[in-house]
Amino acid sequence: MIKQTLLVAGLAASLAIAASPAGAAESALATIKQSATLKLGYRENSIPFSFVGDDRQPRGYSVDLCRIVAEDLGRQLGLPKLDVRWVPVTAQNRFEALKSGAIDIECGNTTQTLSRRADFDFSLMTFVDGAGLLFRDGEAPSSVEAIKGQRVAVVAGTTTERVLEELIGAGKHGFVLLKVADHDAALKALTNKTATAYAADRTVLISTALVRGQGQSFALATVQFSYEPYGLVMRRDADLRLAVDRSLARLYRSGEIGPILGRWFEPLGKPNDALQAMFLINGLPE
Repeated sequence: MIKQTLLVAGLAASLAIAASPAGAAESALATIKQSATLKLGYRENSIPFSFVGDDRQPRGYSVDLCRIVAEDLGRQLGLPKLDVRWVPVTAQNRFEALKSGAIDIECGNTTQTLSRRADFDFSLMTFVDGAGLLFRDGEAPSSVEAIKGQRVAVVAGTTTERVLEELIGAGKHGFVLLKVADHDAALKALTNKTATAYAADRTVLISTALVRGQGQSFALATVQFSYEPYGLVMRRDADLRLAVDRSLARLYRSGEIGPILGRWFEPLGKPNDALQAMFLINGLPE
């Protein structure tokens, strides 16, 4: 009798343990399906990837990718209508917004790193870039050593900040970082001579200067500090990642990515070999 009671109690406990994870931690994709709502995070001034247009709506290359992902996701989930909510985030709070569930996917220019992938899922690569330096026209030095002791503006919370801090800590560069909130603030620091240079991914530097530079001339240094493979970021969920990857792979495989890329990068010239290879490699077959 005692043995039978213990056996029943043990079986009940086992069933309770087995059932608890499903109720305690519903997957991101299941939450999206149940609520019929997809929350997309966007950056307000990371031109041309993610920014606010003149109509005060999210615009940019990554925003366009996320719009297509949202359309595909609604079909994949069999939803008659998927409500898309756009939530502004910053370089500093984007990961916390993902952790808290304030957003499901971040649509910006976030670099994939192994340390970030320990906490978050990244989609297939969406772009390849590298960090560089922007100077006022005629002031670009012949070498980085020429700006020793001078201030370089950089957006806090970015991989560019981390890479430059590591280089400075290793004694490879002697300039001082001026950490600012966003790319508009960094360009302002450069134009008003609060900083000698502005450090960011090269595509962002060129685009910000073209759009926000108010007709001023700038010079892009030839030096490149890092390799920046971008991806859409989401909470850890293999099913959601697969759904996002399915959309991106289709765009790459079919060539539909071409017009989207041209819409935002045409002023910067044709895609380089590395970017074209990235699309080819990531156009996974269904």
